[in-house]
Amino acid sequence: MLEDLGIVGISWRHSSSEALQRFALRRGEEAELLARFAKHAGLSELAYLETCNRVELIFSRTPDTPAKDIRPLAYELLTGQTPAAGEAERSLKAWQGEGACEHLFLVAAGLDSAVIGEVEIVGQVRSCHELALDLGLSGYRLELLFKESLRIAAEVRDETTLGEGRVSLAEIAVKHIRERLAHTPGAVALVGISPMTERTALSLTKKCLDKKASLIIANRTTEKARTLAGKLGAKAMSLKEFVREPPAVEVVLTSTSSETPLLTKSALERIAAKSLSGQPPLFIDMAVPPDIDKRACKELHLKCLSMDDIVHEAESNRQARLVEAAQARQRVDNALLRLHNQFAECVYGPLFGALQNRYQHTARMGVNRLLSKELKGLGTAEREAIETWAEVLARRFAHIPTLGLRGLLHYGPDGSLEAFLEGLDAEFADELRQALNQDPTKNGHNRVAKS
Repeated sequence: MLEDLGIVGISWRHSSSEALQRFALRRGEEAELLARFAKHAGLSELAYLETCNRVELIFSRTPDTPAKDIRPLAYELLTGQTPAAGEAERSLKAWQGEGACEHLFLVAAGLDSAVIGEVEIVGQVRSCHELALDLGLSGYRLELLFKESLRIAAEVRDETTLGEGRVSLAEIAVKHIRERLAHTPGAVALVGISPMTERTALSLTKKCLDKKASLIIANRTTEKARTLAGKLGAKAMSLKEFVREPPAVEVVLTSTSSETPLLTKSALERIAAKSLSGQPPLFIDMAVPPDIDKRACKELHLKCLSMDDIVHEAESNRQARLVEAAQARQRVDNALLRLHNQFAECVYGPLFGALQNRYQHTARMGVNRLLSKELKGLGTAEREAIETWAEVLARRFAHIPTLGLRGLLHYGPDGSLEAFLEGLDAEFADELRQALNQDPTKNGHNRVAKS
């Protein structure tokens, strides 16, 4: 039932953050590129997930799409280059059917993250689905998949201890900021407004900012910086102003969507010269691609933690959380069973309905012949009683093969359903096949609500 679903992508497990940026779609062109790719690859549904640690395509094939490896096509979409022989297969990982569903569940629940149990990822998964909906690329299959993914993420967060403690990349950055401020109290500058900087800002205001430490929000759009700063009691300034006339700071954390470094050598020199402690500020670059010129930091002997450094630290802490993850992992297994049931009802509901209709049609034909010949002298009440009895009996008879079909769909080998249809008369088999090809969301059967 889930065999049409698939995922292709690359993550922190297989590559560095700098290498990941090669596979990110060009900003502002996602809609056009994804729509064109879905048509070219023969995909009925398509979603694009991009975070600082992964780039993945989540899709559903059409019934007529050949079951072939789409990694070469995905490689060309994501990089804009034609892959050499075997290059796409080496660079991109692929998941199919139930494996794809399981993978997205693990991702949404934070079980496939560098920081086990991280919380940012669920918002990114939700945004991924919303983009697909906005582009008209999400149908009932992806709606079911994302709905269950967000449900399992909520269960893991609310019903296990996995979400306690330092469970995000932002929290690891906060740890380094706190350590620095303990030695050299001063201002912290957050450059860019993103989920990463917002979470960092909230954590800092709760844990370590006091009268000796203040927060500065710098952003390309000053109004956005003022809005966030107003919530936190921080100072706001434009990015241009920050680069040209930087204030005295002990820490700078960046996370923007810029395609090129924002803090180049000259800007870094100006920021370092303003430090009141006499020590060069700590720089933390959590952007992909990087916001800070790494080579310039080395030349100026400035400490700069990159996204790869943060991820490496997170990975070193993974073992300590694996036991906690076991309980959450069981919930993922349960979610797979739920998804099977939902797909059976949603995708194959029209088939079950068609089966019921055929039984009732046969019963009505038989009753009509009976009432027009042998029992044509019956009164209206008796006729209605017989018609009702026949309809109820037809539904009961149809229930038996419906149960059998559900068993085949859940436990039977591939091809079981087609083998069942081949055993019927040709007209009836074609009728059921047509029911299977219907979109259940268009006839009101088990409509999936937007999550």
